[in-house]
Amino acid sequence: MSPNRTTLAVLAAFCAYSLPAAADTELPTVKVTAETTAPATVTSYQAPVSSSATKIKAPLRDIPQTVNVVTQRLIEDQAAHSLQDVLRNVPGVSFNNGDGQRDQVLIRGFSALGDLFLDGIRDDAMYYRDLSNIEHVDVVKGPAAVLYGRGSSGGVINRISKKPNGQRIREITLSGGSFDHKRAQFDLGDRLDDTASFRVTGAKEDAGSFREQGFVEREALSPSLRFALNSDTSLLLQADYLKDRRLTDMGMPAIDGRPVDMPIETYYGSADARKDDYNQSIVTSARATLEHRINDHWSLREQFGFYRYELDRHNTFAQKINGSGSTATASMFRGDVRRQDDGWFNQLELNHKTSTGPVQHQLLYGIEVGEQKKDLLNRGRANAATLSLYNPVLVRPNLNTTLTASNLTTLKVSSAYVQDLLTLSSRWKALLGVRYDEFEQRVEDRMPGKPSLRRVDREWSPRAGVVFQPDDWQSYYLSHSRSFQPSGEVIAFAANVADIAPEETSNIELGAKFDLFDGRSSLTAAVFELTRRGVKETEPVSKVVVPVGEQRTRGLELALNGELATGWQLAAGYAYLDAEITKSVATSGTIALQGKRMALTPRQSANLWLKHELGGGFALAGGANYVSNRYASNDNTVSLGSYVVYDAALSYKAKAFDVAFNVKNLGDKRYFISGHGSSNNLNLPGTPRSYELTTRLRF
Repeated sequence: MSPNRTTLAVLAAFCAYSLPAAADTELPTVKVTAETTAPATVTSYQAPVSSSATKIKAPLRDIPQTVNVVTQRLIEDQAAHSLQDVLRNVPGVSFNNGDGQRDQVLIRGFSALGDLFLDGIRDDAMYYRDLSNIEHVDVVKGPAAVLYGRGSSGGVINRISKKPNGQRIREITLSGGSFDHKRAQFDLGDRLDDTASFRVTGAKEDAGSFREQGFVEREALSPSLRFALNSDTSLLLQADYLKDRRLTDMGMPAIDGRPVDMPIETYYGSADARKDDYNQSIVTSARATLEHRINDHWSLREQFGFYRYELDRHNTFAQKINGSGSTATASMFRGDVRRQDDGWFNQLELNHKTSTGPVQHQLLYGIEVGEQKKDLLNRGRANAATLSLYNPVLVRPNLNTTLTASNLTTLKVSSAYVQDLLTLSSRWKALLGVRYDEFEQRVEDRMPGKPSLRRVDREWSPRAGVVFQPDDWQSYYLSHSRSFQPSGEVIAFAANVADIAPEETSNIELGAKFDLFDGRSSLTAAVFELTRRGVKETEPVSKVVVPVGEQRTRGLELALNGELATGWQLAAGYAYLDAEITKSVATSGTIALQGKRMALTPRQSANLWLKHELGGGFALAGGANYVSNRYASNDNTVSLGSYVVYDAALSYKAKAFDVAFNVKNLGDKRYFISGHGSSNNLNLPGTPRSYELTTRLRF
């Protein structure tokens, strides 16, 4: 059968199984009420409901999986400007420098490079995302392939966009501060008539950096329209445009097991970095979502999205350290990358509420199809320049690079999935689901003598969990889930891996969720074991790639979010991660990797942010982020050290405006927030003490 016919057949079988039960069962009376439009601004750090983990609206206490939500209120109070700023509030998340061109994080020790989504649609293009159009950010922990498909070893990150809500919104935000930071942002919305409403968000930013020659120039625009076609049907149209140009900052090299002891503003690159070492991303996308309530028991959701991503990247970085002591030098590598990605995805989902005897069901049936084309040109030159490590006098590198890669990768997916959220009794719930994926990879290699490649993988991704709720404020769960990671998604699909099956990740998790302080706060706790098997590695003698690696994380995560008492808001988290390479034939030079800690993963981390309303519109907030030692790569030879960073904010809120003053890194701590994971010489320092003044106007 063709991919589409295969998925249709699987979905038909699932439907055939459940429909007779619905026909033979007397359904309970359902009271239908109009849904109140959500306010334009969330006022709490707590998010008791999220649809990211199940694609249906359900209380988080009913979901047997860890889900962390960073709300709009917390994002604004912390003056967060990047996805990295937001995710510092999520326990178990650590950071990669992303080659100075993109958001890249690790969840529970595993890279989530390809596990970013926007409103449930895959958004794996490699760029820095803007927050001007984001309502909140959800992080679903553990394998989530049952709903999202390939990838998702440690979890997925789903950004939820701002949408028309029928309310009048008139908001302009202006901010400025250290390192010549300047940013303007707007959010406008209203009704057009009784059946239509709109919302438009946007931003323009022009900023310098604490890093020599660093700069950021970006502009974003996101219009959206919602139409009520009738009382049961709505259509949402959304578009996004982002242009981002900045320094391709690859960080600082290391020597003697630590990042080089130089001022953190020191840049190792071209003497004219604005011209030679920049990257520019242009991302345009659009989505259409049709929702239709068929009757009291059935509803339909159809979502189609497409995108184009264009990258023009140039960089110079320290590839190799020569010698030692004060005479040590760095051999610089020059790279040029051009990429253009075009893709589309279509999701058709049916929601069905029914019962079999005393058991209540919330069923989700889904089909997803999509295609991505990724066109790549890579050029490089080793030894493009040599710099003194401790007295780098920058020069312009040799820009005469050689073509190293030229290919077009096509990825096609056809999937079908079914999920059932069961209410077994007043105390017991269960969540069952399975997904079938047919994933095709094809590479048309334009390099002389290189063959074109094709591979098709067919995989099942199950999830099962049970929830026990002895009363209405506490919930305990046990769950198991599995996902798969094929080559070609975010790593090169080459001849030496084309015949190797996808890697597989499994997770077993035991957790508890509590609604505290009259339900105004949520406490979550989870212990888990996450194992990725069949990791592809290069055998050190034969140089043949073999699927023999295994990586495992055992951990504990805690999170508390919400209102402690009137006028007190808290967001806090803690993670303990024992992340180890448990099986490996690969080596880094003469260093065996088996038994090493997984790169960029701290054993312990914690976050805290506490806000107190002082009265009269004034509020005071402050917090800290703690990260224990991490290693820059899997060979564990370069340590990035541990750190604690303190932040604070003072704000005033009136009817027509807000004013906030944020101080970040109060103690002016020197620290390294990220590395590369596969190189010891690309370590990015964290921002020193900085100040920011923000004014938000409402009219």
